[in-house]
Amino acid sequence: MTPFELIKCDLYRSTARYSHKLLIKNLINNNRSFKYTFWWRLTQSNNLMIRALARFMHLTLSIRYQIQIPKEAKIGPGLNLGHATGIVLSPTVEIGANCNISQFVNIGSNHGKAAFIADNVYIGPMVCIVENVVIGNNVTIGAGSVVIKDIPENSTAVGNPSRVVNQNDPGRYIMNKYNA
Repeated sequence: MTPFELIKCDLYRSTARYSHKLLIKNLINNNRSFKYTFWWRLTQSNNLMIRALARFMHLTLSIRYQIQIPKEAKIGPGLNLGHATGIVLSPTVEIGANCNISQFVNIGSNHGKAAFIADNVYIGPMVCIVENVVIGNNVTIGAGSVVIKDIPENSTAVGNPSRVVNQNDPGRYIMNKYNA
C-alpha cells in the first residue's frame, strides 16, 4: 500500500469515514493521533519533497507529543494512537492492521528484534512489550501489563508478567476496522 492509502485507513479508524475535507479538518483541529500518523506515513513517500517535509514534521511532532516511532518501523493500515503521548517503538517492530496503541506504551528490544504484533490488537495504557515476542490476532493487552512471552490469538492478557486470563470477546476495543 502507498502512504496515501495507509493514511486513508488511519483516518477511517479514527473517524469511521473518509473524505478530503475530513482529512484536512483532522490535521487542522489537532487530532494528535491522526496528525502524527499522517506525517509518519509520509516519511516513506517516494516523492523527495514530500518525504523531506514529512521528516521535518515527524521530528517536530515527535518532540511535541513525546512519541518515538522510527520511520523504519513496519506498521500496517489502520493505526490508532490513543491519547498520542509517551509512545516509544523500536525500529524493528512489526505491527499488523487495525492496531490501537494507548499512551505510555513501550515496545522494544535490547537484543535486536522487537515484537511481532498481528492484526486487530488493542494495547492498553502503560504496557511494556519486551524482546522478540509474538502477539496473535484479536488480542487485548490490559493496562500496565509487561509482555515477555508470546500471546496466542483471540485472547486477553494482563499483569506483570502478562498472562492470558480469558478468550471471551478479545479485541473488542478495535472499532472501525479497516478490511483489506
